[in-house]
This record gives sequence, structure tokens and C-alpha cells, in this order.
Amino acid sequence: MSMQFANLAKSVAEDGHVSAEEILSLRRLGWGDGIMTREEAEAIFAINNKISDPSDDWVEFFVEAIREFVLNGTEPKYMCDAKEAAWLIAQLDADGKLESMAELEALVHVIERAENVDDSLKIYTLKQIEHAVLHGEGPTRGNGSLESCHITTTECSILRRVVFAAGGEGPAAVSRHEAEMLFRIKDATLKASNALEWPKMFTDGVANYLRGFTAANAQLSHERMQELENFMNDTSGGVGQFFGRMAKSAPAVHNHFGAVFGKKGSKPSFTERAMAGEAVTEAEQNWLDGMIDADGELDALEIQLLERVAEDLG
Repeated sequence: MSMQFANLAKSVAEDGHVSAEEILSLRRLGWGDGIMTREEAEAIFAINNKISDPSDDWVEFFVEAIREFVLNGTEPKYMCDAKEAAWLIAQLDADGKLESMAELEALVHVIERAENVDDSLKIYTLKQIEHAVLHGEGPTRGNGSLESCHITTTECSILRRVVFAAGGEGPAAVSRHEAEMLFRIKDATLKASNALEWPKMFTDGVANYLRGFTAANAQLSHERMQELENFMNDTSGGVGQFFGRMAKSAPAVHNHFGAVFGKKGSKPSFTERAMAGEAVTEAEQNWLDGMIDADGELDALEIQLLERVAEDLG
């Protein structure tokens, strides 16, 4: 971090106000060398913690700066591993809790733009929304004046962006953890005046979990992506050994290797497994029965969900 950037960040943090000119200077200094460093990102967090009424210009800069540091600050690009996720969560929790929409938007942008993100970050983000819904406080509730146990349009939008983000279990693949969170929110808000978008969000999410398909290791891990980038930049030998490890790490890739080199794989093809994912298994049906029977009644959203699944399955 340059001395000029450090001095400007300190000055802004001390008076709790950042002008459009100062934001422009921070942008120029922060990206002057094309890289946002950890020290600069932490200085930006310090400024954000001091600003009581952030402008739209500041929110835009803050979200962009944090996203770019997390996803492009280290190799491989567009990957957020466990250490990076832990750093980001620690910064957000530095004052005890996640408070602003700017912080929440930074989280969501990282998850949306990442090719792979550690599960801890997605779980942390979804907890913020669930807490806001159940307790009526948090970044989506402003000063906490809104009643608890109802879900807003903003919260529906963020849930959809995070649950269906490509950086999680797979593009548009919903996990069991996420499906159960949707059920908890549904049960808590059943008799509330919820956003019009909520019924579709609930049925889309749970139906996707029941019918979804995620190939094992479909998304390369942070370590495998690093290995791939090292290979692409390496002109030495060892190609066969590298691809052998890659084939073992990704069954779908293994099948393609088999086709290319004339070897028939013993495992079902990617397409066959994807088609199998369209069916609701006995384990999934038992899970759904348990979720629906938990409160001893069949409510309107559960009926809508069952109709949706039946329609999807023909």
C-alpha cells in the first residue's frame, strides 16, 4: 500500500466522510498498479466502518474493490478458497456484525462472480438473510423498524442470487442445506404479508434441490485450478501425469478422456447421471415427507411445491 493511499484512507476514516473526489483518488491509487492489495482492502473496510451515511458512489466503489481483491488478489483468479472466505468474514464481523447493504452486496457479488467459492461464505451470507427475516434486523432491515417473521422483496432477490449462484455447489444447483433453510423461512413466515416473489423463490429452490444434478467435483477446487494454471504456464514435460491426476479428480472429465483416447469408462456418462438427477429418489422423497410432516399440516406453499414437482416429473 502506497503512503499516499494510506494517508488518504486515514484522513477519510478519521472524519467519517468521503467525497466523490476522494473516492476517485482511492480508485486511482488502489488500482494504480492494477492490483488491489490486502492492506488496501483492509483500509477500505476501515473507511466503510466509519461512514454513517454512505453515498451510492461509495457503495459502488466498496463493492467493486472488495470483490476484485477477493477474486483477483491471488492466483488462481475468480476463486475464493477457505482462507480468503475466512478473511472476508472476519472483516465483515470486525465490529460484531454485518450491518450495511454495502457489505452484504460485496458478499453477494463475490459469490455471483466466483467460479468456485468456499461453502463457508455462502452459508454465512444466507445466515444473514435468515436472521433478518426471523428477527427483523440486519442490513436488509435498515434501522430494524420492520416487523420480523416476514420476507421482503430485497431478501427474496438476494436469496435467489446467492442460492442459484454459479460459485456454489454448481450453476443453479441447490444444496440440501439451502433447501432446509427455505423451509425454515417458509414455516416462520407462513401467515405474514410476504413479498410476492417469495412463493416462487421457495418452490424454485426446493424443487431444484429435489431434481437437481451436480456431478462430483464438477467445479475444480482452488488447488486443482492452481495446478491447471501452473500447467498452462509450464513448457516442460509431465503432461500425461498432470492429466492423469485431473481425470481422477473430475469423473466428467474422465469420461471425455475415455472418448478421446478410445477407452470406454466403467462409470455412467455425465449425460446419464444428469438424466438420473431429474428423478426424485426415495431418499429425497423421504426427506420431503419429513419436512412437510414436521409441523403436522400441509400448507399452501407445500401444496404448490408438490404440484410443481409433479408437473416437472410429468
